[in-house]
Amino acid sequence: MKRSFPAAPVVAITAITLSLTACQPFGPSRNAVLRAARVPAGPTDAAASIKIVQLSADMASQLQRPPSWPAFADVLGDAQPIGAAVGTGDALEVTIWEAPPATLFGGAAADTRIGSAISTSRPSTLPEMLVGPDGAINVPFAGLVPASGRTLREIEGEIVRRLRGRANAPQVLVRLVRNDTATVTVVGDVNQSARLPLSPRGERLLDVLAQAGGVKPPVNLTTIQVTRGANSYRMILSDIIERTENNILLSRNDVVTVLYQPYSFTVLGAAGRNDEIRFEAFGITLSQALGRFGGLQDGRANPRGVFLFRWEAPTVPGGPRTPVIYSFDLKDPAVFFLAQQFRMNDRDLIYITNAPVSELQRFVGIVSQTLLPIATVTTVIQQN
Repeated sequence: MKRSFPAAPVVAITAITLSLTACQPFGPSRNAVLRAARVPAGPTDAAASIKIVQLSADMASQLQRPPSWPAFADVLGDAQPIGAAVGTGDALEVTIWEAPPATLFGGAAADTRIGSAISTSRPSTLPEMLVGPDGAINVPFAGLVPASGRTLREIEGEIVRRLRGRANAPQVLVRLVRNDTATVTVVGDVNQSARLPLSPRGERLLDVLAQAGGVKPPVNLTTIQVTRGANSYRMILSDIIERTENNILLSRNDVVTVLYQPYSFTVLGAAGRNDEIRFEAFGITLSQALGRFGGLQDGRANPRGVFLFRWEAPTVPGGPRTPVIYSFDLKDPAVFFLAQQFRMNDRDLIYITNAPVSELQRFVGIVSQTLLPIATVTTVIQQN
């Protein structure tokens, strides 16, 4: 006895289900992106609307280069050599001379002969003194002498002033013996990360890089970041070498970080590959970026739907950032010239939409692969 099953409804329901899933590509379509200007940017930037910029070849002169970094000479060039000012934790040596008769610090016995004053005056070198947390050193008969933040000459003058009237014509020499707390740290792509002491002669940026064994990457691909206090600044190493004024004196507790290709952009959608891609500090263009991820995916990508998402810097200090979407129509050959001038920024996002025909082909392929087995099973059931 043959039993018939209503296969058509099953097939119809299956096809409808597949159509709902197969027609949902990853990410928005080209039209959805172009409509984004009507939508607020998000809860954190509710006041900022998304700006759509359609790039064409005649806009090349309007493109702005990414803002350049400030030169180290302009923002970090005011450091003083270590020893110019004493700091907490420094070790000092204090030597005191008295004119004969030296009565306070145990000089030689008095000699009243003419010309014997120098020969009978001997220095008294005090034990090494550490500048304590209170910023002072304890000098016999002079008491607690403020040292932190002062120059060696200022400390000498203060000790002489306090000893005057007690010692016989005192003369003082203060020497910086050790500066264990006055160091710089060098990390990153160097041959040997190190914590290096600073000396009174003043270490410059290239000096500490040499002491750390030099940098690993090529000079023109290396970025140097100097962190001083709460501020960090970057420059390309080749610019520091070429412009000697940027070979700055380093200061206490500076952190020097050597970075190789510190910037990156992200690519999503119908691209050769979806990835976060790093690029050199001197920057790359959009055409170079397209080449680094394999360009558009053949048979799937929509060349008119290439978008670059970017947060533009505030137009006024302290103002909100502006979300901007740059649209590129790669069907227009003239746009390829524009892509050779359009500079990539750090954290840019490139999104390539799917072509409408590729979505239709995807839908038809999935439906055909699913309907054929269902039709076969239904035929077998009906025959039985």
